[in-house]
Amino acid sequence: MKFALIGNPTVGKSLIFNQLTGLGVEVSNYPGTTVELQRGNTCFQREMVEIVDLPGIYSLEGDSEEEFLVRRYLDQQETDVVIVVANATRLERNLYLLLQVAEYGLPMVVVLNMVDEAAKLGLEIDPGPLRDRLGAEVILTAASLGKNIDQIIPAALAATRPSQVEIPYDDHIEAAIRSLEKVFGTDRRASIQALQGFGDNPDLLDAARTIAEEIESRRRMTAAQIIATNRHNYARELAGLTIREEAPPPRTDLDSILTRAIPGIPILIGILVGMLLIVFVVGSFLEDLIVELFEIFVLQPFIAIGLPPLVETLGTALILALQAGLGIAFPFVFLFYIAISILEDSGYMTRAAFLADNAMHLVGMHGGAVIPLTLAFGCNVPAIMSVRLLRSRRERIIASFLVTMVPCSARTVIIAGIVASFVGIGAAFSVYAIVFVLIILTGLVLSRVAPGEQFGMIMEMVALRRPDPKLVAKKAWARLSEFLFIAMPLLLAGSVVLGLLEFFGVMALFEGMVEPYTMALLGLPGYSATALVFGVLRKEMAFETLAILAGTADLGSVLTSLQLYIFSVVTVLFIPCLATITVLLREVGSRITIAITIYTISLGLFIGGLIYRLLA
Repeated sequence: MKFALIGNPTVGKSLIFNQLTGLGVEVSNYPGTTVELQRGNTCFQREMVEIVDLPGIYSLEGDSEEEFLVRRYLDQQETDVVIVVANATRLERNLYLLLQVAEYGLPMVVVLNMVDEAAKLGLEIDPGPLRDRLGAEVILTAASLGKNIDQIIPAALAATRPSQVEIPYDDHIEAAIRSLEKVFGTDRRASIQALQGFGDNPDLLDAARTIAEEIESRRRMTAAQIIATNRHNYARELAGLTIREEAPPPRTDLDSILTRAIPGIPILIGILVGMLLIVFVVGSFLEDLIVELFEIFVLQPFIAIGLPPLVETLGTALILALQAGLGIAFPFVFLFYIAISILEDSGYMTRAAFLADNAMHLVGMHGGAVIPLTLAFGCNVPAIMSVRLLRSRRERIIASFLVTMVPCSARTVIIAGIVASFVGIGAAFSVYAIVFVLIILTGLVLSRVAPGEQFGMIMEMVALRRPDPKLVAKKAWARLSEFLFIAMPLLLAGSVVLGLLEFFGVMALFEGMVEPYTMALLGLPGYSATALVFGVLRKEMAFETLAILAGTADLGSVLTSLQLYIFSVVTVLFIPCLATITVLLREVGSRITIAITIYTISLGLFIGGLIYRLLA
């Protein structure tokens, strides 16, 4: 048996999915799309059930990837039962999607979630009218409390009859539906979709287009607008029968403060900076602790064993990769997901996106992009993983380019350890200034050339609430496990390749080949190129490798201030670390990952060469 969860964004659908499936979740792209689906299994009375969490959408009529996916999923009837999750406090709007899904005639279960919040608002819910009109079981749940979640699977297993709904459409629409059904032998839903411009039958679409044009000439409204109006009216009628004394949730004094430019924007900046400081400071502490433990208890004892050179080289490479993944990325990923889960569950995320929306529009994105861009200062890995919060692939591509350019904590080590220590504090801040200007310019260009349509942002201001620590921890671990089981294996494989290149002398050969070019282009010795290559594994390793190859930690005694400055700028802008690349492959695919890699390499070398020409 296969069940599909469908609903508007922020109705608690994913929380219900996690409660039904636990942590055994598989994340994969739907065939032919870049949209991810979550799939999980659960067992009920010896019956194995697969549950699919479809993307949150407001309607089946749009042309976004998510809406197309859900439409195609339902058209192909890839599920045995549809579980529609709706927000009981905003039932009328949620019923619009529910009615669209009901017209597919699939067995259906309706879950009215957040009944605890509805009760606080003084709303009384009577599921009877919905049950009678739709011919489907209606369950009242409070997912944040775990209330009645155990009733969903039994109800879905018992749902065998197709959902039934008779939306009273306009007379012209009903006549058009009957004509199309008679001529083409289609069902009611296919005829309605054809009038709205959807479908795979060219002849049906042509006939429906002709009829729709005639309807528009008579009614001064398109057929799609009339159908949407009829559905909204019926949704309002059903909501009126189901909810007593329904009223929009009152805006609290706190909410009115958080959504105003002043003091909302300073509060937003304070929260983001505070979150960044926590992620950075605590993450750096954990990083130092884990790296030191690896150094003392793993790396040094391993080297002391005295294994054959090849085994020692490969073993060292694997240990360094584990040290990089668990010591660098893991602390920041873990803290990031704790922080992001708190922001999500508290309801503040939508307010932050609302406030940042205008600024993000300048670089082709919406307000939600402020979260990954800010968190990239801690670590690019969790920041890239968070771009999935953005709605369109266009926004995810732009965000991925910009996130990889943001100076993460490892790059900050290079800026602080090289520029601030050997050149000066002012020079260190100038590196940040150069990077920020390049990020803005890159965003402005990408907003004009990136493929895809820029969609308007529709947000639902969810109620502010106190996050549940258990739910926050569970959600954070579910996301963290994806990094551990996907990014880490790829990081280990990449480290073995780099280790082999070093053992067989490819690196030494590489230095000899590139030194004439590095001196001519950047004014840097050949071993600096090797340091840049090792920086791919772990950014601050570029600093460490440079000191080792230079033969001294006092870099100022062997390299000029200009050379140190150029090396730092190139390293900060250069290709992202291996962990970031592996996550990029996962999130945006190989083509965009290659484009980002080529762009950052070219940008780093170009800016470094420009500085050398101007200041040498």
